[in-house]
Amino acid sequence: MLTEPSLSADLRASRWPAGKQSAVALAFDVDGPTGDAMLDGSLLSNPRYFTQGAYGPWKALPRLLDLLGAYDLKATFFIPTWVVLHWGERCERIVREGHEVAYHGHRHEVFIDLSRQQQLDIMERSRAIFQERLGVTPIGFRTPSGDWSEETAHILRAFGVLYSSSMRGDDRPYFHPSATPEHGLVEIPGRWDIDDYTALAYTEEPDFPIGLDRISDYRTVEQNWCAEFEGYHREGLCWTTILHPKVCAKPGRLSILDGLFQAIAAHGDAVWAARCGDIARWWIDQHSPGDRHGRSA
Repeated sequence: MLTEPSLSADLRASRWPAGKQSAVALAFDVDGPTGDAMLDGSLLSNPRYFTQGAYGPWKALPRLLDLLGAYDLKATFFIPTWVVLHWGERCERIVREGHEVAYHGHRHEVFIDLSRQQQLDIMERSRAIFQERLGVTPIGFRTPSGDWSEETAHILRAFGVLYSSSMRGDDRPYFHPSATPEHGLVEIPGRWDIDDYTALAYTEEPDFPIGLDRISDYRTVEQNWCAEFEGYHREGLCWTTILHPKVCAKPGRLSILDGLFQAIAAHGDAVWAARCGDIARWWIDQHSPGDRHGRSA
């Protein structure tokens, strides 16, 4: 039987608010039909790609919000602002129900391939759309492509971004390096191996996965995700997700999330289920600049 390991002083020092044992930041990428086909100009000639993506904000997102509400869970939604322009009412509901919205590019761009000016243009456009359409200025960012260029973190700080959920370097928050006495961005790291695309994605032209026909058994997926959460909880860590409504919030697959939410709720007050922004602000408050407990190794 697995038991809680002996915790180091470094880990004990980062226990969560009110003595909670672990933190969970449920996070969803509402990509819609943004991404490759939009960026390479083929979207208008590929209605299958468009409708598959549009299913996310149009049909899956309301279903997901209903389920989160049933468990009184608050989540973070990383949204390309092209989606905000086209499904504004759906995105307004996210904010109205107390969830967080955060930056995810405008058309799900590959930031590592962009110049500094291109990144600035995307962030300026995204900030304006969030402010004008949803009345919020996000403090979080998840890079659409899972990477970024050397300038990105500095650009984000200039736009008031406090945290990223883009990298993989730990299983609790840490600070990115900073050239100033102030902290760098807080990183709330996720894992691609529990991204719903790895188990549940299926698409054609382009085909993904290559060779097709790789949808995992739903109960196995639920068991895997619950096991990951339980492991993080057992060791007092911070678990976040990289999930997509258009992939995981279809009628049959919603039972996977239902099982996961039940597992989280079963621990009651021992779990701090919070928005990414709340975790980032708390982490900053706990660590003075240069505090090694907050630094990445």
